[in-house]
Amino acid sequence: MSQEALNAILKPSSIAIIGASRRAGAVGNLIVRNILESGFKGPIYPVNPNADEIYGLKCYPSIMDICDSVDLAVITVRSNIVPAVAEEAGKKGVKGLVVISAGFREIGEEGAKLERELLDICRKYGMRMVGPNCLGVINTSVPVNVTFASSRPLPGKIALLSQSGALCSAILDWAPREGLGFSVVVSLGNSADLNIVDFIDALKDDENTKIIACYIEGVSNGSRFIEVARETSRKKPIVVLKAGLTSMGIRAVSSHTGSMAGSAVAYSTAFRKAGVIPVDSIEELFDNAKAFSSQPIPNGRNVAILTNAGGPGIVATDACEKFGLVLAWLSYETIDGLKALLPEHASIINPIDVLGDAKAERYERALRLLLKDQGVDAVVVILTPQAVTEPTETAKVLVKVRSEYPDKPILAVFMGGDSIHEAIDILKSNNIPVYEFPEDAIKTLKNMVDYAESLRVWYREEPLEFERNINLVQRVIGRAKAEGRTVLLSHEAKTVMKAYGLNIPRSGFAQNLKQALTIANGIGYPVALKIVSPHILHKTDVGGVVLNINSDHELESAYDSMMRNVATLLPQARIYGVEVQEMVPPGKEVIVGVHRDLQFGPLIMFGLGGIYVNLIRD
Repeated sequence: MSQEALNAILKPSSIAIIGASRRAGAVGNLIVRNILESGFKGPIYPVNPNADEIYGLKCYPSIMDICDSVDLAVITVRSNIVPAVAEEAGKKGVKGLVVISAGFREIGEEGAKLERELLDICRKYGMRMVGPNCLGVINTSVPVNVTFASSRPLPGKIALLSQSGALCSAILDWAPREGLGFSVVVSLGNSADLNIVDFIDALKDDENTKIIACYIEGVSNGSRFIEVARETSRKKPIVVLKAGLTSMGIRAVSSHTGSMAGSAVAYSTAFRKAGVIPVDSIEELFDNAKAFSSQPIPNGRNVAILTNAGGPGIVATDACEKFGLVLAWLSYETIDGLKALLPEHASIINPIDVLGDAKAERYERALRLLLKDQGVDAVVVILTPQAVTEPTETAKVLVKVRSEYPDKPILAVFMGGDSIHEAIDILKSNNIPVYEFPEDAIKTLKNMVDYAESLRVWYREEPLEFERNINLVQRVIGRAKAEGRTVLLSHEAKTVMKAYGLNIPRSGFAQNLKQALTIANGIGYPVALKIVSPHILHKTDVGGVVLNINSDHELESAYDSMMRNVATLLPQARIYGVEVQEMVPPGKEVIVGVHRDLQFGPLIMFGLGGIYVNLIRD
């Protein structure tokens, strides 16, 4: 996306609302109101041929009647007239469109045709478009809000990119209560033109964005997603909730935005390669967002747990082991300090139990000791409301100490109900992530640690150059296709592997026993004998493999027995012959394959082979 197009959508200098309405509650009315209430400083042009003014703003019969230039046009009219008003916007010189209107690809072929027409108009005039079928766009740093959401977000460091407008709206309503603020919110809708990858790329260098949180139903260009996300994740974390991973979810995605959902394995692989952090729920998406947006990235996996209750401390300890984190070994200096601070029967071994009678001062002194310890990379502070607990004062302590030790993350777990509300509000308003239960905090911390490690081991992949005989491969595959086969025979597959320079055991294809004996003597005993048939993929199941044949006599016996077994068990199978192969020392049996995914292209499958393929499924 060009910088000019990006600015027109995220930082517009002037806005026209085509379909602006005087009727309270109408989408065209809410958008005008939200633009005004956002504090947008540029000219606002409501377009409505049946109104003189809306909220004190002069209305225009069409965008062509506006004398000045227009940077961004927001379209809310019925879908069947959207192409016509988009054409006018193009003639006017508009650079960006946000099409709120629904009734396009998501409703079927008729809507898809309309969407293609709209996209053609955008390309004709060089306009870039968000939508259609979307909530709109917010940028709190401009500030500008061209959505019909009922709630306004707090400014913050989280960018939210979503393929669900309703989810955006719900999150915008919920976020202020959680103390979460946003830099940018983009509801992508059908992504007919600009898609989630375009905005990940656009936000890569945005100084107001510290983390990108995404709700994804599908991507149209998987290889570009990996390329852009990989480059962006080196600069800031990308946390993704991928919907449509089950068969029912895939169908729901198709009817929602018309997206191709893709396979769970492909997305999981792509996320790992791109350094993206996958999550399983909306709650987890924002558990991570609030930590990444407010805390430093930890330098390692060594965690200190500070608690006033043994049970939650043990739960947190179990979670650390489950998620691959390590309980920090405390220095002698830290242990001596804790001994001097805590009652005699308190636990000074990580997890540190300051006991149920701990007040804010005990928490503060213990927390300082832990943060000073060079062997501690992060601290999880757990509080349960007991008779003498001071939740509010303890929250203030966390705020104060965190300001003195800004280089290590502190995650709070304040468990309880009414008695901790004020404390939680203090933590949220001071950008200290707080969780209801220890497992949530530990899992979030695990993602932060994994992200930090991914930055340290990041490398640029270079293409591997090697010799290959393409003509030979094409002949082998062409012959199989000419025979109507979709599977190469084993000796054909080995020919292909040799053409790509892979070392394979010596072998030969024999159509009869005499040829098999000749090949075996040429290789030298011991050898293996394997049936060759396009109808037999699992040879062992039908007696189609015999190993460790040490003489001509054993080979003759194995050959006769194999042919009888196969004829009995699979009389309809076409037998091409047998493969005679040298025996090699024991090694690791692996399976290698390639699957072409609709979104991500060729995916390589690699794992334990043989009988373990369906047992371990690695």
